[in-house]
Amino acid sequence: MSSTLVQGAYIVAGLLFILALAGLSRHESARRGNRFGIAGMAVALVVTVLAATAGLRESSGGLSVETGGSGWLGLLLILVAMAIGAVIGLDRARKVEMTGMPELIAMLHSFVGLAAVLVGWNSSYEATAYPTIHDVEVFVGVFIGAVTFTGSIVAFLKLSARIPSRPLTLPFRNQLNLGALGLFLVLTVVYTLLPESAVFGRHALLGLVTLLALALGWHLVASIGGGDMPVVVSMLNSYSGWAAAAAGFLLGNDLLIITGALVGSSGAYLSYIMCRAMNRSFISVIAGGFGVEGGTAAADDTDYGEHREITAEGAAALLTDAHSVVITPGYGMATAQAQHAVADLTKRLRAQGVDVRFGIHPVAGRLPGHMNVLLAEAKVPYDIVLEMDEINDDLAETDVVLVIGANDTVNPAAAEDPTSPIAGMPVLRVWEAKDVIVFKRSMATGYAGVQNPLFFRENTQMLFGDAKERVEDILKAL
Repeated sequence: MSSTLVQGAYIVAGLLFILALAGLSRHESARRGNRFGIAGMAVALVVTVLAATAGLRESSGGLSVETGGSGWLGLLLILVAMAIGAVIGLDRARKVEMTGMPELIAMLHSFVGLAAVLVGWNSSYEATAYPTIHDVEVFVGVFIGAVTFTGSIVAFLKLSARIPSRPLTLPFRNQLNLGALGLFLVLTVVYTLLPESAVFGRHALLGLVTLLALALGWHLVASIGGGDMPVVVSMLNSYSGWAAAAAGFLLGNDLLIITGALVGSSGAYLSYIMCRAMNRSFISVIAGGFGVEGGTAAADDTDYGEHREITAEGAAALLTDAHSVVITPGYGMATAQAQHAVADLTKRLRAQGVDVRFGIHPVAGRLPGHMNVLLAEAKVPYDIVLEMDEINDDLAETDVVLVIGANDTVNPAAAEDPTSPIAGMPVLRVWEAKDVIVFKRSMATGYAGVQNPLFFRENTQMLFGDAKERVEDILKAL
């Protein structure tokens, strides 16, 4: 395979990745964008494997052919490794529930981080024409990869409820993080100043920075509360991209650099969008997010009065008389796997002439776009699924709002109580509607551990139980 062909294939793959990101930005083109991404990755894998087995490697003057390529044995080993990974990946993708997608994504991010660490260690043994630059690349690659690795594991453990979601609040935790970054910079300088003959010292420093980064990654995500987990997922997505870009520099692979930069920058921008949707700065999230273990009792002793309950038959009567209905889903809908029942309810109401729309908060669920994916899976029409900013001004003129499994994203305390932990966070103003029906299993607080005064409003009624079963009960009553 010629170097010109490899470079051309890399350009094609890079363009396909850019088209994938563009396609994923809209519901209507998301499936096409996913196909672009698959095609780009297929091109990248095939060309990179063939180039590696042929002894091709990028140099400062472009791709060149080296003697002593890994040949057929190397190709066989690579294909075996890829086959094992493909079998495991396909099996996990086939079995995972939609509610398990956030933790699966977090675990996949950890693999990228681990790969960057291994690539960095392997590259530390290589001699280059520019040793100082190479040493910095090795240190930065290992550091970013290790932070991504342990941070993603903690996110996986929190999202899968294997450890509590409440934030870890060690004394002087911010100073610990800053101290770790400062020590990393010092170790980087020392590492670049050590001669290549000081093998033991260089390996000791690299081992030390690996342990430092592993500890920092663990502490960073452990210090972030459950209410900030959507930001954590997008943040780790960004970290994994930069880890991949760092590996690209070490391997001399332009495509990996481009791909990593695309993932890193898009993940960083997504983190910014998530933070803006929660009225929080990225630094405040990293410094330690709000939130206690989800499902606990209310964090304050405020007496909001008594809540009112409604039956499925009563809910059906309200929906029958309504002209406009807005449905605001949350993670509870995913847990109950109620999206198909909700889609059936939507279809039934629209057939009766009711204007039904969905209001999606940017951080509804456990990862960005979680609710959109669920509704698309249930074949809810894209044109009636609206973002928070598109639907909020219409809620005051809405007859009935169905809050299905949402909690923190519809909490009026964010807009009305300056002392609330979520004060200032933009929320769906569902309480402005004529009637609100809240689907919940109990009166427990949401994932952020903050009580919701909405449940006690005069125009709010609670419909307790499994969301899927209650929606099916409403369908029967209709």
